[in-house]
Amino acid sequence: MRRLSKTPLNRGQAAALTAKPGTEVSEVSTFSGNPVSQYLAEIGRKGGIKGGKARKEALSPRRRKEIAKKAAEARWSAEKGGTKK
Repeated sequence: MRRLSKTPLNRGQAAALTAKPGTEVSEVSTFSGNPVSQYLAEIGRKGGIKGGKARKEALSPRRRKEIAKKAAEARWSAEKGGTKK
């Protein structure tokens, strides 16, 4: 008789089968808006992929340090709104 489902042989295979559906990247666009919005979304995605590296190369080390310091102060400040006064 034919088996209807494949069961994993060990825990590693079971973990891989469990994680695989959540980590697969779909090539099909899920955006169903008009063509202009779809085009702008694609452009934004491309910029997001290369944005951090390009920004790092454009900023001086001194400016990057200032930005990082301001971000750290915002994270560690006692106020909910942001930087210390």
